[in-house]
Amino acid sequence: MPRLAGKIAWVTGAGSGIGEAAALALADEGATVILTGRTASKLESVAKRIPQGGAHVVPADLTDKEQVAKVGDYIREKFNRLDILINNAGVNIVNRHWDKLTPEGIDTLIQGNLVGALYCVTVALPFMRTQQDGVIIHTASMAGRFIGGVSGPIYVTAKHGIVAMSHGLNMQECINGIRSTVFLPGEVATPILDQRPNPVGPEVRAKMVQPADCGDLIRYIACLPRHVVMNEVHLAPTANRGYLAAITRQL
Repeated sequence: MPRLAGKIAWVTGAGSGIGEAAALALADEGATVILTGRTASKLESVAKRIPQGGAHVVPADLTDKEQVAKVGDYIREKFNRLDILINNAGVNIVNRHWDKLTPEGIDTLIQGNLVGALYCVTVALPFMRTQQDGVIIHTASMAGRFIGGVSGPIYVTAKHGIVAMSHGLNMQECINGIRSTVFLPGEVATPILDQRPNPVGPEVRAKMVQPADCGDLIRYIACLPRHVVMNEVHLAPTANRGYLAAITRQL
């Protein structure tokens, strides 16, 4: 029997990349998945790959608290439970460094990577507290633990906030049976790479972590028994470009 049969999972940023892979992996394990993102056509495309009745498309701009609340209303009316939240939606911009950053760019990064995730948690917690059970998995980034230049300073700031949020949830919500995991992937071959000032080509992307790798890890975390929590997990390419650059400098 699938390990997540009967479970309801809400996946944000589900139209592509890690969110898409997570939705497919959870559905393959028997979960009913609610797919949320800004672009309905992308969500519908993912839903078509899931057996009929196993996916529900609920588009929303997660930086808009009223739209997030409406997704919560849908979940309550349709299922009246929520077992898993994959808090995955995120964004980056091309003009991400201090010499080009604008207040508008800062708003985009903080709202899209931190505030929206916080809004989703406020929707999930009442369900999970009532159930005395629930798993929340946040997609942060290695940039959420290690400060570097590639992702840009505001993205790094927002992802550090995600790490702090996840650990803070465990500190308070453990008494309610709620487990929070912060997932810190290294370079992943997803469409967000196209937002880099100097995007890399397919040969480089082929050596990165792939979305399906992330989906498999998220499935594993979601299937862990209730008495344990994976507080934080890193997943990086074997051919880590940061390591390779350091080796080259040493030579």
